[in-house]
Amino acid sequence: MILWCDGAHDPGENMRRDRALLAAAGSDAGAGEPVLRLFRFAPHGITLGHAQRPDRELDLERCRRDGVPWAVRPTGGRAIFHAEEWTCAFAAPLDHPGWGGSLTEAYDRVSRLLVASLVRLGVPAELARASGARGGLAPRLSGDAAAPCFASTARHEIVLAGRKLVGSAQRRTGRALLQQGSVLLGEGHLRLAGYLASAGEARARVREELRLASAHAGAWLGADAPLERWADALAAELPPGTRRLAGAAGLVLLGDAIAAS
Repeated sequence: MILWCDGAHDPGENMRRDRALLAAAGSDAGAGEPVLRLFRFAPHGITLGHAQRPDRELDLERCRRDGVPWAVRPTGGRAIFHAEEWTCAFAAPLDHPGWGGSLTEAYDRVSRLLVASLVRLGVPAELARASGARGGLAPRLSGDAAAPCFASTARHEIVLAGRKLVGSAQRRTGRALLQQGSVLLGEGHLRLAGYLASAGEARARVREELRLASAHAGAWLGADAPLERWADALAAELPPGTRRLAGAAGLVLLGDAIAAS
């Protein structure tokens, strides 16, 4: 396992690096060690699930006017405003004996790792129970925009006092998987409501639904908690022999894929 504490990048660069990690994990040259990349967003911005259409989901003119960057994720799921959070991407070959396997097996394994790291930091996080999960199809808003990621909770996701704390999504190719996750540290994610392709009243409703459905770990960690603090907690939960890289030292993990992504 390699734990890469990468740092902060804009939405487009973060998604480019995650696509490259997925490609490298599935290549003949890169298949081998799983990689867990930790990062943040600077400037803050929006990501959409890979199946979402930006012109349908977002008020693109307002994003442009306010200087809010956006990008499409390689994984699925729905819109997220990335601010006051820790973010991660985990890539591994599907046939890796410890971290590969089926979608459910891999999703559960990564989610349990994240829960263990947060509990180590004093956050009373836990996995959502299947019976209490609010899954199914995402409701539509006026203007046909989908409800945001943090407005609902599915099985294997991470909650705090029954409210969604971590949003996760997984993408699988023929040879590798990529799981992305966002841990809320504050209320910055609520800003998404102002940039959805919906009318004013709908935006206000979405913001309130987001507020009620989600929780953040700011009371335990602070909104600007350093990534290194999370990296230390994760390292304590990962197998012996895990290698740590920081910043630009991790670019070697992306191989040639980053040039083509």
